Amino acid sequence: MSSSSRTEIAGRIQSTLVSNCVTRAMWQKHIDDCLHYHFHAAMIPPSWVRDTARALRGSGIRVASFIDLPLGTMTTNGKAYEAGKLVQDSVDEIDLMPNVGFLFSGMEKEYFNDIRGVVEAAAPVPVKIMLELPLLNQSQRERAVQLSIDAGVAYLKNASSGAVGKASAEQIRWLRQRAPQRIRIKASGGIKTAQHVRELLDAGADLVGTSAGTQIMLEIQGNQSARVDHVPDY
Repeated sequence: MSSSSRTEIAGRIQSTLVSNCVTRAMWQKHIDDCLHYHFHAAMIPPSWVRDTARALRGSGIRVASFIDLPLGTMTTNGKAYEAGKLVQDSVDEIDLMPNVGFLFSGMEKEYFNDIRGVVEAAAPVPVKIMLELPLLNQSQRERAVQLSIDAGVAYLKNASSGAVGKASAEQIRWLRQRAPQRIRIKASGGIKTAQHVRELLDAGADLVGTSAGTQIMLEIQGNQSARVDHVPDY
């Protein structure tokens, strides 16, 4: 693969470090890898946003974080407050876990307001909604997409992680077909190989989120036996 192709793929990867056991050493290795491969963004826990913004300043690599992962059950006011704090700490993008239970309950107003509150608090920082498509039936999927778009999200994301379901080209095409052109698509869940990344990008994903970004880049460079330290499957 040419260097331009490697650069293009790296520039679409949001390299993800999500764990309740992140150490300073793990964080530093993550930052070093993001700088080395020039990934699109470093996706890190909220408590590391301020340090990450300092470490990546001037690099062109975006600082991404998340709210209420993995449960989505914080209060709506709590989520909005957290969004405001992340913006103060210089986050560039926020991935949001909605309250899927509201959707299951037919509480569409509450589901909408939960998302809208974060979008308003984060503005102008873009919000990506983790739709958890594998957990939803067809009708719920349609409503989740429409309510999220109406609430002002910038990205639709198929799922939060591989624990929910592996990202598929079919899911990404389905989202792309339903989203206005202004809405971007992020793929996430069990993305471990360069071929998987290519399939998702070809299906219409603008970005891919993966904890195996370094492993994928080493694979592209020809190191087929490359391994990285174990992190959760995001």
